[in-house]
Amino acid sequence: MRPLSTASLLLPLILAACGQQEVKAPADYALSGTIGGDWGASPRLRLALVGTGVPVAVTNNSGIAQNVVSAGVNTWQYGFDLPNIPGVAGVYQVVAFNDANNDARLTLGETVARNRLWLVFSPADGTFGPLELPENWPGDETELLPEMTVSRGWNLYDRSAVLGNGNPRSVTKITGYDISR
Repeated sequence: MRPLSTASLLLPLILAACGQQEVKAPADYALSGTIGGDWGASPRLRLALVGTGVPVAVTNNSGIAQNVVSAGVNTWQYGFDLPNIPGVAGVYQVVAFNDANNDARLTLGETVARNRLWLVFSPADGTFGPLELPENWPGDETELLPEMTVSRGWNLYDRSAVLGNGNPRSVTKITGYDISR
């Protein structure tokens, strides 16, 4: 009887380990900010990491741990985990979208919003770019990403600011990554 009791105690722990990740408060994620604007009635807001790696490998991943919480009329707070992608240099953005078909995927035709902040991942310190954005990038911006000096890991590049002197900058936690439509 003892082996059965031990097994029955371990089974819930094993099943819990295989389950979904814990939902955290938005500020407890690696990347956080607000989503604003008119998304229509009862939107199903989600986030996705979109981008391109080198060699070119388009990423559209909305299965990353995240939490979107209403903060009032047309305002939401969110948190999003940045994935560990060792060995793959790339440029990415976190975009907000209305998951109209409720499939937890960013699909063509769903309303999307993004900002001018770019996440550049590099497996080593050095020079990154220049880089042409893929044709299917959400939005209308397809300009060349300029050559820049980056640190190993995640770097934040603000396209609305002058390149250099802390732009891009190495990051481990990002707050204020605000997105609106």
